[in-house]
Amino acid sequence: MPIQKVGVVGCGLMGSGIAQVCAQAGFTTIVREVSSDLVEKGLKGIEKNLARLVEKGTLTETAKGEVRGRLSGTTRLEDLKDCDLVIEAIIEQLPAKRELFATLDALCGPAAIFASNTSSLTITEMSTATKRPQRFVGLHFFNPVPVMKLVEVVRTISTDPAIYEEIVAFGAKLGKTAVRAKDSTGFIVNRLLVPYLLDAIRALEEGAGSIEDIDNSMKLGCAHPMGPLTLLDFVGLDTTYYIANIMFDEFRERRFAPPPLLKRMVLAGWNGRKSGRGFYDYTDPQKPKPMSL
Repeated sequence: MPIQKVGVVGCGLMGSGIAQVCAQAGFTTIVREVSSDLVEKGLKGIEKNLARLVEKGTLTETAKGEVRGRLSGTTRLEDLKDCDLVIEAIIEQLPAKRELFATLDALCGPAAIFASNTSSLTITEMSTATKRPQRFVGLHFFNPVPVMKLVEVVRTISTDPAIYEEIVAFGAKLGKTAVRAKDSTGFIVNRLLVPYLLDAIRALEEGAGSIEDIDNSMKLGCAHPMGPLTLLDFVGLDTTYYIANIMFDEFRERRFAPPPLLKRMVLAGWNGRKSGRGFYDYTDPQKPKPMSL
């Protein structure tokens, strides 16, 4: 049977975005959070996004109502038992994800497909918490999900080729470009992006240039939309540090090792935009100023 009903576990920034694009693509979608307050917060965020699309003229009021009608929220994992596909978008911790999938495995029918939105953890290790590793994939979306056009579709050595192709086709139905990736830590994007970001920090540590000069060099010299240090602040220094440690543990290569400056900034709570300071001071978010490091 083709995928018709999609479950999303987690209604935070990523989960709500995934739920939105699934509902917009015509899929009946149910999103689960641990509390009714979090469910309501996530659904309100989706409604605001849809309202913006109506204001821009890219979505009609009628279509907005249809999308909202395909979308529901719950606090009960049991309500996902009839889903054809369940996408996990919870905290980036392997034990929590394994526990979730083990629970879902007992609830969902044998034909259900499981997917994780992890950006760095091993899909294979998650799949071993279930009895359906052949029906288990990675679906790594990018933030903000409704805007970013890419999704990495990750297969393990156990993934059934037919299931994999079905999920690649599903990604296309969401309006995304689905790139095929193997279950190698970091997949494609982070495998290339994380060393670049860490090298930018090393360049700053070693005095190759100032924060502004490093950012402007990549923006104006390589036509990047934002410099690497600005991008680090946007992604979150704590997030980058966490991913880099996972990748370094896997590959044991210096290019994945977090520089000392990154570690010190994370320890100090300077995590970027979300904390008000990182490589830039966001006291005035419209005019961030380089920090003195």
